[in-house]
Amino acid sequence: MKTDKIPFWLTDLLLAGTLLSRLPLPHVPDTAFERAAHACWAYPVVGVVIGGLAGIAASIFLAMGLPAVFAAGGLLTVLMLLTGAMHEDGLGDTADGFWGGFDRARRLEIMKDSQTGTYGILALLIVTGLRWSAYTALLPLGLWSAVAAAALSRAMMPCMMAALPHAREAGLSQSVGRPDAPTAVLGLGIALLLAGLCVGGAAIGGLLIALAVTGALGWLAHRKIGGQTGDVLGATQQLAEVGILAVFVLLLT
Repeated sequence: MKTDKIPFWLTDLLLAGTLLSRLPLPHVPDTAFERAAHACWAYPVVGVVIGGLAGIAASIFLAMGLPAVFAAGGLLTVLMLLTGAMHEDGLGDTADGFWGGFDRARRLEIMKDSQTGTYGILALLIVTGLRWSAYTALLPLGLWSAVAAAALSRAMMPCMMAALPHAREAGLSQSVGRPDAPTAVLGLGIALLLAGLCVGGAAIGGLLIALAVTGALGWLAHRKIGGQTGDVLGATQQLAEVGILAVFVLLLT
């Protein structure tokens, strides 16, 4: 596929989908990745696709007569399969690094280690448990909360990328680059529009709490390692999703 023969927006969607999912998408030439930072506006769109597919799977489980808690577990399983659990991996590595090291260099070293320590395991257990319980409450109302949460939470990653410098000179985040502020804001607008179509006014509350969570994590990342990494971006998505789901449970149930 030659990127000069397809619209830039389609190239951006394919790039975003390739970076954030394991979906069987058309091959994107290496030269297209020069637009990787500009493609960040499309992250919420990828979230809609991923959240929609996971929500459909959960709806099938409910239609089979299985309880909501089982459907919620199925939804989380599909989400992890579709993303290769990359965001969960980032959460675990971030928790290990931020609290397992006593200086910036050691924290970055721990975050690069493929092994998961106590802090990472606890973070994954707590965050996954919170997501599971929230989806158990929300899924009987339909799949739309899952779609909205997936879109809004993925819009937070470009915000983190634009706000903080790279903490290391190599890695996934560094290879993608830093989007400018207009690209991040465009992503936020798209996410709010898509989430609003799904859950109405609750999307505004979800966006506000997600921005607050992202700001808090950004402050912590700057203090701990002087910037952001791919792991921090994964943690951003996971923690933002928890905040969004909490708002949805309060406002929609």
